[in-house]
Amino acid sequence: MNKSNFERDTIGNVRLHVLPTDQFKTYAISVYIGTPLRESTVTPVALAPFVLRRGTSKLPETKQFRERQDDLYGAGFGFDVYKRGDYQIVQFRMDMIHDDFVSDQGSMLEQALQFVGEAITDPVRENGVFRAKYVEAEKETLRKRIAAIVNDKIRYAGERCIEEMCKNEPFRLHPLGKTDDLAAITPESLYTSYQQWLADSPIDVYVAGNTTLAQVKPLLESAFDWKRSGSAAYDLKPEHREVGQVNTVVERLDVTQGKLNMGLRTYVTYADDDYPAMLMYNGILGGYPHSKLFLNVREKESLAYYASSRLDGHKGILTIQSGIEFANYEKAVDIIKQQLGQMAEGQISDLEMSQTRAMIANQLRESQDSAFETISLDFNNQLSGKTRTASELIDQVERIDVDAIRRVAERVKLDTVYFLRDRKGE
Repeated sequence: MNKSNFERDTIGNVRLHVLPTDQFKTYAISVYIGTPLRESTVTPVALAPFVLRRGTSKLPETKQFRERQDDLYGAGFGFDVYKRGDYQIVQFRMDMIHDDFVSDQGSMLEQALQFVGEAITDPVRENGVFRAKYVEAEKETLRKRIAAIVNDKIRYAGERCIEEMCKNEPFRLHPLGKTDDLAAITPESLYTSYQQWLADSPIDVYVAGNTTLAQVKPLLESAFDWKRSGSAAYDLKPEHREVGQVNTVVERLDVTQGKLNMGLRTYVTYADDDYPAMLMYNGILGGYPHSKLFLNVREKESLAYYASSRLDGHKGILTIQSGIEFANYEKAVDIIKQQLGQMAEGQISDLEMSQTRAMIANQLRESQDSAFETISLDFNNQLSGKTRTASELIDQVERIDVDAIRRVAERVKLDTVYFLRDRKGE
């Protein structure tokens, strides 16, 4: 069976995507559950998967839950919590060795789907709600995860820049929630939130491996106990705020190196026809070691320990991050602005174009060597409503010229300058 396109169906209003392929020796399972970023729900939604990983009705002790993964030939089960545009996404994933490579009787895929289904939809309960000791323990785990962001000053500066830039938008919220909300969460309130989350949120289940939709669908129907009332699809479009005066924020903490971050509005998202041009824009500006920021801010002027840019294609914003000496703040801001000006004027060399095309194409091709990366790219399509395969995106990028990049560059607006520096001179 050769690699082919995804086969799709729905179970109730849960979307099912199966990629039949013999490219991989494992089955890859991903379950995406998305909900709009909201102040009232962001922390309980983030906490729920931490509690779900502690046990199921059939495997109520965490030790049993983990031993079951060992029994399944070391199958890996985990989750991530992140944001895409103004959505908070929880992704559960499991990789499981293919039946052909084990001596077990019975379907490994069936056992894996049963495990994932029970973990998500049939958790261990006490008095009809989450087990209290698991909730308290995982509240502390989440508290430490959030605290770790503050201790990592590069991450902290990046988050604070976004928080300031999007202070009147849902995107300001961190996907892991807020520590101040944790104390009020009880087993009862968390279980109620969890039930609402599963009922209302768009859910996409992906399976990639040597199987078919016809084989997978009945396994899913028996493995997951869905009680659904919400929508199957995403319909929340990102806001595009107009930029007035640039917002400058200086924050002082006990740091030995300055963190200069900038937030820019691109007015281009993954669903737009200009997205390939914006990919090229980001790559030339600061996405790679040959980029303008790296070469001019870090190498030529020796102003930064690191300098790069990052594109959020679902929100339509671009961030620049650099580490500088405190005294170099104004000079670094000026040189970064010069690079933005060059992009808007179309001052882009043939070498920058060819190197960036090659880097983007290589990344996209390499992603197709991973089942989970292939799934992730397809989920971008579901989330945005715009279908693009990796090969189509490569072709689109290959056709982008300097004029196309200049046109998107002219629309990019600097919104926020955030500088984290030491306490001297407070």
